[in-house]
Amino acid sequence: MRTTLIALTLAGASLAAAAQSTPAGLWKTIDDDGKTEKSLVRITDTAGTFSAKVEKVFDPAKQDARCEKCSDERKDQPILGMTIIKGVRASLDDKTLWDGGEILDPNNGKTYKVRMKPVEGGRQMELRGYIGVPMLGRTQTWIRVE
Repeated sequence: MRTTLIALTLAGASLAAAAQSTPAGLWKTIDDDGKTEKSLVRITDTAGTFSAKVEKVFDPAKQDARCEKCSDERKDQPILGMTIIKGVRASLDDKTLWDGGEILDPNNGKTYKVRMKPVEGGRQMELRGYIGVPMLGRTQTWIRVE
């Protein structure tokens, strides 16, 4: 009985660790200054393809903000509830990365290629938006909320 309980506990812990090693979950986005909390974004996994929507905007002045500079179907749509990441899949080359999709910056309406890498045991994620190659971009660190 005791051995079974220990085995179940270890199995549960390994499943939780595996879940934390993917980008799926609720994330707190941090501005490029590394201090300012901007929003909560939920990343979901649908058959191995990840996408993300804005669930909360922290700045009260931006609660009703719209993507005025977007040039696609998101033009003039509310940022709250907007899909800002789409088409991301596990990297074939590096099992610690998710890439191949795009991310929208609602502040300027531009889309960028995106690469996501959970770090710190899945408690944080390095998210890099770039043009062309990853070297030509910028990285933000997001904090896992759940």
